[in-house]
Amino acid sequence: MQSFNHLITTRPHEVRQVLISDLHLSLDEPALVQAFLALLDDCLALPALKRLFILGDWFEVWLGDDVYLSLLKEKRSDEARQGHWLTPLIIKLKQLRIQGCEILVMHGNRDFLLGRGFCHLFGGELIEEPYNLTVGQQNYRLEHGDALCTDDKKYQLFRKVMRHRMTQWYLLNKPLEKRLAIADKMRKNSQQNNANKAAYIMDVNDDAVATVMTNNDALLHGHTHRPAIHPIANGKKRYVLGDWRLLGKDKRQPTVSAVIGVITSPQNSNDDAQFDLIEFNFKIV
Repeated sequence: MQSFNHLITTRPHEVRQVLISDLHLSLDEPALVQAFLALLDDCLALPALKRLFILGDWFEVWLGDDVYLSLLKEKRSDEARQGHWLTPLIIKLKQLRIQGCEILVMHGNRDFLLGRGFCHLFGGELIEEPYNLTVGQQNYRLEHGDALCTDDKKYQLFRKVMRHRMTQWYLLNKPLEKRLAIADKMRKNSQQNNANKAAYIMDVNDDAVATVMTNNDALLHGHTHRPAIHPIANGKKRYVLGDWRLLGKDKRQPTVSAVIGVITSPQNSNDDAQFDLIEFNFKIV
């Protein structure tokens, strides 16, 4: 698999769109945050980049935009805002948007409370799933991927409840301390339930994939943390983006690694555009 560093070094003018998923960023994982900032620096150096897609689970948990936006409403919070771990991300994303790159964000199962208010800070746009994208002469269907895991009946019921407008209204109107407690309980329950599930249950269902592929040439998703290219009937393909992982924690220079998607085109035209899965690596200093 080609490396992102090699691609942007040898063919920087051909990179048109970058697609990532399952970063699971949090204050507790500074290495992942550092790697994302490094990716944004790379994106800022790409002269022809038009879009950055974040296809869900950008954050490990998101308890509501107000957690950060409240810092903007009080002058005494200026220092807290400047020192907040999200602020450098917002600054770089805003720079990217100013350069003309669209930033399109999709909900995942971890950050479904992410709102337009936060995205507005850097000029980003929340997009619904599925999202249709034309690459060359092919139609790509983009989604997070959890809706395709239909063998997991309990999760699908949970997803339906948590994505309901009234449930989200209920959660967002709870004090932050309550939301933290609810999120912690849900995370622990999820870890316990997943430990007892067969691997196939937490992967996509073949019939669910076949159904959504009826009018599409390719499917691109994350969620499963199993990056690969899967052939489907009639020459179609299912591409799976990878989660961001910190490797070699005990080594002198650990590395954050992820499989991301890149759309390239030698000309400033979508007619000859091509999609590939690319390996992104960042060494932690």
